Amino acid sequence: MLLSGAASTIAISAGAFLIGLVLGTAGALGKLSGNRPFCLILDLYTTAIRAIPELILIVGLYYAGTDGLNRLLAAVNLPTFEMNGFAVAVAVLGFVQGAYMTEVLRGAILAIPVGQIEAAKAFGMSPTLRFRRVVLPALLPNALPGLANLWMSITKDSALVAVVGYQELALATRLAGASTKHYFIFFLASALLYLALTLASNVVFNLIERRLRRGQPKLA
Repeated sequence: MLLSGAASTIAISAGAFLIGLVLGTAGALGKLSGNRPFCLILDLYTTAIRAIPELILIVGLYYAGTDGLNRLLAAVNLPTFEMNGFAVAVAVLGFVQGAYMTEVLRGAILAIPVGQIEAAKAFGMSPTLRFRRVVLPALLPNALPGLANLWMSITKDSALVAVVGYQELALATRLAGASTKHYFIFFLASALLYLALTLASNVVFNLIERRLRRGQPKLA
């Protein structure tokens, strides 16, 4: 039961992380585009999302969002439906991660020496080619520590989806403890699973960072 919950936690975290990465990349490029109205919208997005607790967002989207959408469907004589807890968890956590990743990636892009980008422009590279060949390889080593922290954070934040009844590791632990009355054993096992996930993630991110920083001088 706990292993099944751990698998759900990983699936939720991975899905939300990928959505956040896409939103964060688009948000960072948008903030650096110089388009003032677009920048104001993105500033509102990153500020509001980082200010509102994830629990409120999950509950709001699941209950209020479902109710509002069903009212809309009923108004046009379409059948109502119930939102899937897994989809809500991934969507909300991904939307939240996007705000944080926007700032992480924006900072990583600003850390790139401007001369490299100007040189790419001088060679006549298109914006897409410039991003793929110059910006992306340069920003990844700078952004990776922040992205690793966000991954660790989302594996713990995934426990919040228990409020909509979707069973991941935290809810599975609580149910197992309640049914057997061995709370200490199950919560200790759950903590060890979270720790194992963190240690495995550290190994993966360290390997990725070593790969991305190959050829760079090591700090003493």
